[in-house]
Amino acid sequence: MDHEDALLRPPHLYSRREVLTSPNPVPTRPGAYAWYFREVPPKVPLNRCHRHDGLPLLYVGISPKKPPSNGKPPSKQSLAQRIRYHFTGNAEGSTLRLTLGCLLADKLDIRLTRVGSGNRRTFTNPGEEKLDDWMEQNALVCWVEDPLPWELEERLLRKMSLPLNIDGNAHHPYCTTLRACRRIARAAAAAGDCLIDGGGPRRSSKV
Repeated sequence: MDHEDALLRPPHLYSRREVLTSPNPVPTRPGAYAWYFREVPPKVPLNRCHRHDGLPLLYVGISPKKPPSNGKPPSKQSLAQRIRYHFTGNAEGSTLRLTLGCLLADKLDIRLTRVGSGNRRTFTNPGEEKLDDWMEQNALVCWVEDPLPWELEERLLRKMSLPLNIDGNAHHPYCTTLRACRRIARAAAAAGDCLIDGGGPRRSSKV
């Protein structure tokens, strides 16, 4: 099975609970990952999306990012670190969580909010917890180790419909809508109050 097939026809899709078990099943290596969904956020187009076992593939990501061309040191982040953060982190550090939270804001009754010094934006608690619970029920992930994962990501973005990707995906017809949704959420957060913290410890960071 080549690397593309490993993401499009995976032998298993992992839930949040499975990813957070110990020992962690996700390798501490570079690679790419693909997200499939049982429930799709409102108005996300599914035409031409690849499906596996009936579930649509909506987003692909990589870890680490492509090394910068300005001489800065490359990221050393692994698949395990990145996938775990998508499941347990917050919208400031996870593009996927930011996107899902903005699309699900009305359904989950959550809002992007400035926290701390005001430069960080998260869905605060219980917002991030609600997003944790939604991902537990609906988001499934698979991965493949790859020393140059950005090349695989670029190929998939060129040939497939991946409506939740933004970077490198400007050609997708949903990209403009998604950018606008996130821009509106950020503007509302900028106009709103700033919380000192994110609402306390997350109960759902553990399983």
